[in-house]
Amino acid sequence: MRKQLFLFLLLSSSAAMACTNFIVGKEASTDGSVICTYNADDYGMFQNLCHYPAAKHQPGEMRRIVDWDTNVYHGDIPEAPVTYNVIGNINEYQVTIGETTYGGREEMVDSTGILDYGSLIYVALQRSRTAREAIQVMTSLVETYGYNSEGETFTICDPNEAWIMEMMGMGPGSKSAVWVAIRIPDNAICAHANQSRITRFDMKDKKNVLYSKNVVKYARKMGWFTGKDADFNWNEAYANPDFSGRRFCEARVWSFFNHFSDEMNRYLPYAMGKEEYSEPMPLWIVPNHKVSVREVMECMRDHYEGTPFALDGDIGGGIWQMPYRPTPLSFEVDGKKYFNERPTSTQQTGFSYVSQMRSWMPREVGGLMWWGNDDGNMVAYTPVYCSMTVRPECYNTPGADEINFSDKNAFWVCNWVANMVYPRYSQLFPALKAVRDSLEDSYFAQQKSIEQQALKLCENNPAEAAKYLNGYSVDKAQQMLARWHVLAKYIIVKFNDMIVHPEENGKFTRDANGLGSRPKRPGYPDSYKRALIKQTGDKFAQPVGN
Repeated sequence: MRKQLFLFLLLSSSAAMACTNFIVGKEASTDGSVICTYNADDYGMFQNLCHYPAAKHQPGEMRRIVDWDTNVYHGDIPEAPVTYNVIGNINEYQVTIGETTYGGREEMVDSTGILDYGSLIYVALQRSRTAREAIQVMTSLVETYGYNSEGETFTICDPNEAWIMEMMGMGPGSKSAVWVAIRIPDNAICAHANQSRITRFDMKDKKNVLYSKNVVKYARKMGWFTGKDADFNWNEAYANPDFSGRRFCEARVWSFFNHFSDEMNRYLPYAMGKEEYSEPMPLWIVPNHKVSVREVMECMRDHYEGTPFALDGDIGGGIWQMPYRPTPLSFEVDGKKYFNERPTSTQQTGFSYVSQMRSWMPREVGGLMWWGNDDGNMVAYTPVYCSMTVRPECYNTPGADEINFSDKNAFWVCNWVANMVYPRYSQLFPALKAVRDSLEDSYFAQQKSIEQQALKLCENNPAEAAKYLNGYSVDKAQQMLARWHVLAKYIIVKFNDMIVHPEENGKFTRDANGLGSRPKRPGYPDSYKRALIKQTGDKFAQPVGN
């Protein structure tokens, strides 16, 4: 995310690497959907569910380009004659685009370029009916008006194809870019997480590989590559992974693959980042079973559970073992450098989605983005259909922003609850998870009947189907917000002052005199007691017999 900040962090290796994307090909999913995801991560980030309505534009009409991260005006480009409806990161043709920033060579950044990565995403969504068309739009724009951001990996998907594209500028004043895009096989899964993942690519495979004509020539010119064209390796030339690129970034890819493969141990040395010469992970793998949307949601909530990267069992998790760590990721003690793990699920997520694109349905129904306005682990993903033109108030709240709280806003209410849960995770998270999973269970249980009704409407009037799905999506989002308000109040009563008020049949109990029943005082978990005594010795030991 934010490029000025990211560049500093890349140089210092000291902060939370931002954003994670997962990709599932249509033959790798349980229902034939193309699936892709995005955790948009950055401290201080506040994002609404964006909307760009479909429109027609007159000749000579211009589009202002304002940096998605910094709100800085970069310039203007001509509008397209026709632009399509965009809700969140999906458009009316089910095209979905996400990203992760990997930085790469600092000297390749072109601050004179007009298109930053965020603007490029939303302009392309407004102008594209397929993933291939989105790639053509994005690359032709940066080759005409310049690319303002640093190294970026894009996920670009439609109901039939999934692509990964990497792009970089060509230095100050160049007003151009180098890039390569590779189609992910339909039976495969892929991921990227702030580290360039494309290595060698088949320049003769015109069907599945696209690239800028200067992709090798520029590296030669700069002295970064001297071999044969066929041996050209994108990230070796432009963004070679170092320790932070592997441990903070590629480890998230490893963990995603590990959910669907029995062979990931061979890539552990690479993901752990401590062995300089180790086998890098492939760009994609074929999963050992078909992947469902619900499984992908769980992967967006991953904290390396059950792996060598797991965040449980050490004092960093605090008394109640939260699987989160403060940033910066790197820190120093007595002149020696240390680091924290960086899992997929992280506290600095601004929004998170899991997008389904389904080729066998009318587009008004087939495109479905499951959307949440905070850390994916701490939200219930609610349905957002690609044909929506009216946003829920909770995802577009007047007056709410990064420094203005609103109890009508999903980002702030979800953060309110999450920030109560984080420091007392093992104690409080089960209450949040029960509500989260109950809501999502209800959405998935209703999905078939809702979509059947929409399909019937679509036969005669697609606009009515879109209106019906829009109303349903708004209702579910607002229902989630109302339920989160109840959850917030429940948590403060249930766990007030580090005690636990007893319940029976879902209600807090009272004693014979009508007062609330005496609360339980759970104290330290056993593991933390032992860690405390190991650190303090007999400092807090009571005299024998007392």
